[in-house]
Amino acid sequence: MDPNRLRELLEQVRAGGVSPEQALERLKGMPFEDLGFAKVDHHRALRKGLPEVIFGAGKTAAQIIEITRRLNHGEQNVLITRLDAATAAEVCAALPEVRYDEHGRLATLLRHPVEITGRGTVLVVCAGTSDLPVAEEAARTAELIGNRVERLHDVGVAGIHRLFAHQDLLQRASVVIVVAGMEGALPSVVGGLVAVPVIAVPTSVGYGASFGGLAALLAMLNSCAAGITVVNIDNGFGAGVAASLINRVSSE
Repeated sequence: MDPNRLRELLEQVRAGGVSPEQALERLKGMPFEDLGFAKVDHHRALRKGLPEVIFGAGKTAAQIIEITRRLNHGEQNVLITRLDAATAAEVCAALPEVRYDEHGRLATLLRHPVEITGRGTVLVVCAGTSDLPVAEEAARTAELIGNRVERLHDVGVAGIHRLFAHQDLLQRASVVIVVAGMEGALPSVVGGLVAVPVIAVPTSVGYGASFGGLAALLAMLNSCAAGITVVNIDNGFGAGVAASLINRVSSE
């Protein structure tokens, strides 16, 4: 944010030349901070209701550290996704307040307690233990955005009785995220049991004919259970954000 432009806008509001509503609209489109290698969007929370998130894969530790510092200047919580352990060690050494979750492959820097803004509970259902990294990415993302999250692990269709034993969790959820690899059948089963939005997340877990998650993706897109929404392969973050928006909107 440019302080001079902000000061000018505030002066216009004080003088009565710009209404508070007009000022709010202008703030939504104010310039980002250009670091050369990245353009940091400080106003995404104003426009979207959630701040910019750092995608860690493909970035150097130095780049992640600098972006985190700039976002942190805005006194906002920072989330870094797809962060490998080696890069995370460098980031945490430079920024001791950062906490790394190796299982979910993400890191956080919390400047203030997370405010619960979701109406109900987001339930993350995970088909198999091998799908847990993607499921945990979804769960932690939804938590950090401001949702109550419950987890249900290792309840895939190879032993479907394990899922049926947790009908209470399924029925009290406001949104269900279902993470599955292999043939990707679990979202269809869950979609036939609940009356709330289901977000399906295909994972790249599986043998050769799973084609790196493509088989699960196609199965979920062709589900016979109506109303299932599907995100991209291994996109736990996207599922967590989508569930948060659904949960937040339905509370209004």
